[in-house]
Amino acid sequence: MSQLPPLNGLRAFETAGRCLNFRAAADELGVTQGAVAQQVRQLEAHLGLPLFERLPKGLAFTASGRSYHVSVTAAFEALRSATDQLKPEPGKVLVSVTPTFAAKWLIPNLPDFSAKHPDIDLRILATERVSSFQSDGIDLAVRQGKPPFGASLDAHMLFRQDVIAVAAPSLLDGQGVTAGKEAISSLPKLHDTHDLWPDFLRLLNVQDKGGRGLRLSQTSLAVDAALFGQGVALVSRFLVARDLAAKRLIQITPETMSGKQDFYLLAARKPKQNKSIDTVVAWLIESAQTVAS
Repeated sequence: MSQLPPLNGLRAFETAGRCLNFRAAADELGVTQGAVAQQVRQLEAHLGLPLFERLPKGLAFTASGRSYHVSVTAAFEALRSATDQLKPEPGKVLVSVTPTFAAKWLIPNLPDFSAKHPDIDLRILATERVSSFQSDGIDLAVRQGKPPFGASLDAHMLFRQDVIAVAAPSLLDGQGVTAGKEAISSLPKLHDTHDLWPDFLRLLNVQDKGGRGLRLSQTSLAVDAALFGQGVALVSRFLVARDLAAKRLIQITPETMSGKQDFYLLAARKPKQNKSIDTVVAWLIESAQTVAS
């Protein structure tokens, strides 16, 4: 393993490279101009090549110095980011959710949270991948699954996966739920990565005669396409509760399909919990119960 360059020299070089002036770098670092110049010279000696051209009114990068500064700056940014994730910030709570959960349920409900808890800095990480409580620094996660989730996690069920078929009223020409099972057979289908249509059609005991349909990577996109009258989407009822209440979407058959994975709130089990995290947990559970009732 090659020896690392002197870290003080790297810090002086990174700062001087941003300022292109030893005096300005010294002011930022709280040391003397001579100390910065010496640390940069030591780094150059270690590397065996010049990083700056010394000019009468400042500094200019050499070709090697410019490319090296890009890499050194990125390394310091990575260190700052890693340190920020470890440092506790009072009132900050980072919750990881899927993009669909964020767009169709969490974000529409955030005004209620902000009004009740203006002192809490709630941050949303919307991603399809499974986030890590350790490496990603998240405090809470909402994911579909089924227990057990592991001894290191506390799990609270927020919503059951009650799947319904929804469409815009314009797609059905006002037929609504009276359209019947055969009508859904001929309507265009909106597919997402969960691929629930085969099971739903078996539940109705009908065949799909609606053509290839539109295929989308996320359920939220299927819901948006349904709102624009492009087909029928399968979605958990709670995600479209507002659209159903506002009659932007209608449930086109009375049948509901129970999914295999419900929606759970996950939190790392810690000896001493953060009060802000406790508040967010309580709000999520209370809000979910309000929708369910």
